[in-house]
Amino acid sequence: MALKEGLRPRKRTFWRLILLALGLLGLLLLNWLPIFRKLEVFIPMGVCPAATMLQMKDNFTGVLRPWARPEVLTCTSWGAPIIWDGTFDPDIAQREARRQNLTIGLTVFAVGRYLEKYLARFLESAEEHFMVGQRVVYYVFTERPAAVPRVALGPSRQLRVQYVVRERRWQDVSMARMGTLHEALGGRLGREAHFVFCMDVDQYFSSAFGPEALAESVAQLHAWHYRWPRWLLPFERNSRSAAAVAQGEGDFYYHAALFGGSVAAVRRLTAHCARAQQQDRERGLEALWHDESHLNKYFWLHKPTKVLSPEFCWSLDIGPRPEIHRPRLLSAPKEYAILRD
Repeated sequence: MALKEGLRPRKRTFWRLILLALGLLGLLLLNWLPIFRKLEVFIPMGVCPAATMLQMKDNFTGVLRPWARPEVLTCTSWGAPIIWDGTFDPDIAQREARRQNLTIGLTVFAVGRYLEKYLARFLESAEEHFMVGQRVVYYVFTERPAAVPRVALGPSRQLRVQYVVRERRWQDVSMARMGTLHEALGGRLGREAHFVFCMDVDQYFSSAFGPEALAESVAQLHAWHYRWPRWLLPFERNSRSAAAVAQGEGDFYYHAALFGGSVAAVRRLTAHCARAQQQDRERGLEALWHDESHLNKYFWLHKPTKVLSPEFCWSLDIGPRPEIHRPRLLSAPKEYAILRD
């Protein structure tokens, strides 16, 4: 009997190692073999219950139309909408945002060579597509304010530049932004904006990105992972890390290239992530995907009130997908060998 009891922990460890190995193999196959990427379309996304669909409303778009997209998942298990093209009326969203007389902030970090490579296109495309007809204030964080390009801005749109110290490693640049954003949201940005979106600079807008995206707390489905089963998602699994998400936990894998919400909600998110990163540093740890790992832990603990479909932040490197009708924000070509030198 004692022998059997002693073998049980070993069996559990063995099967955990097998599952981990299968997960790593799955990640490699999905990332590096194009044929497996194409097979992703056969992984079911799930179905929103009919009762939930009938009750789905939004503060900006009114009654949603989740039944217009039966091929994709249009709600979360906690009742938040997943916004896909065709499920909302953009005109209603525009009118409601104007009625509320909102100012919408858009923050972006342009540090090192990322400034010359991406910032001009990001801002120019934002002027064409981001919250058109609304009051917008751009906040550019950079170590070289004088190098920020001059971009023609429309009525009721402003650009503010804030100096930040350049970190030595690109990983530290990524992680330091949570603390910087938290401070900014407690200052001028927080006083003049009602809602804020935080985005990576190595992207550009390709079609309308409007008030349909607004909500108290907004998360973005990761374009590279939105069809994957939960056990394959690249959460931080080191239990010592403040970003750790245990096996069987987690809802979706969210992209740190785009998140937002009310000033108060984003301030809570950035405070949590900055604090968790500091805890990891004190333990000599660094989460697998840096600030994105901590963002995913936060949204597991504090569910977003709106989730944006991959159409809102897409990568052309994935290839065409039938469910992606109208990409709104696209990843620019990456040149990490040059940019992160």
